[in-house]
Amino acid sequence: MLRLQNVSKQFDGKPALSALSLEIRDGEFVVLVGPSGCGKSTLLRLLAGLDEVSGGEIWLREENITTMTPRERNFAMIFQNYALFPHLSVRDNITFGMKIRKEDKASWQPRLAQVAQMLQLDDLLDRKPAKLSGGQRQRVAMARAIVRNPRLFLMDEPLSNLDARLRTEVRDSIMALHQQLKTSTVYVTHDQTEAMSMADRIVVLNGGHVQQVGRPEHLYARPANLFVAGFIGSPAMNLLRLPCAEGQVRVGELTYPLPPAWATQREVWFGLRPEHITDSPGPQALTLPATVIQRELMGADYLLHVSTPTGALRYTRRHRGAIPEKGDTLTLGFSPADIHLFHAETQHNLLHKES
Repeated sequence: MLRLQNVSKQFDGKPALSALSLEIRDGEFVVLVGPSGCGKSTLLRLLAGLDEVSGGEIWLREENITTMTPRERNFAMIFQNYALFPHLSVRDNITFGMKIRKEDKASWQPRLAQVAQMLQLDDLLDRKPAKLSGGQRQRVAMARAIVRNPRLFLMDEPLSNLDARLRTEVRDSIMALHQQLKTSTVYVTHDQTEAMSMADRIVVLNGGHVQQVGRPEHLYARPANLFVAGFIGSPAMNLLRLPCAEGQVRVGELTYPLPPAWATQREVWFGLRPEHITDSPGPQALTLPATVIQRELMGADYLLHVSTPTGALRYTRRHRGAIPEKGDTLTLGFSPADIHLFHAETQHNLLHKES
């Protein structure tokens, strides 16, 4: 549906996005995720037409929209700060754009009623934004976008100003609406947990470059590089820089074979997710001695910090039975299939190539 070809953006000669190419399919929910300053919101503004591209092209199906105005594109953008008019009622905020475009009232009145019912705003239409909660204001902003019947939804961290309970509530509303409307959506967040729970596909950005694009489960299981491995997953993957010798990486007293093509490496990054480590290892597991140095209660799980001969690790433990205490010694185990290895310099994944 939407195609970006080598899109770049510079501010004062400094690159914010560099030769970015991406395709978004019909009805797809795509999440842009990455740390602050990585180019997520810049990309959204380029799609909306609020900023001009410095290079490259944006195509909507077979139409080049690179130089089109926001109005010509007919994309709807939802901001994190709601952007509601405080002096207008909910009804007038939702219909403001249609009035400005001088649409016939008879044509938009049924759409207003439908969208208000969809977002449970029926009883709030005559209120002003000051009389609404944060979650209600965000739903009004969503209604204003939906009533336009846009070709694409652009959402810029719409949940960031909400508390945890409201975030869950509005997130569920967004996903229910997407299932109902089937309109392609590009959603920006810095919260990788939010991205994993909502996306059809995730685009991981860092420093203005795409690091990896794929389904959430693919990025989790096969991170393309060290950055994606450390960014995707909660709690974050354990990453240790370890020495190699004779085609083997040394993990404490253990050794693990390097891929033949990389047998001459002197160092690699070793990755292991906390949820793939256990303190009740089976007979086939690789094992390490460990001492507990800290533990955190995470609700249903504990996150235990331990020291091992190869460095500090974290692992998760279900909140059942006796939980290891600070200072306890134990044996950790993990499956060789759960190990990730990354090149020490290029930082790309040596074991799992992107497919």
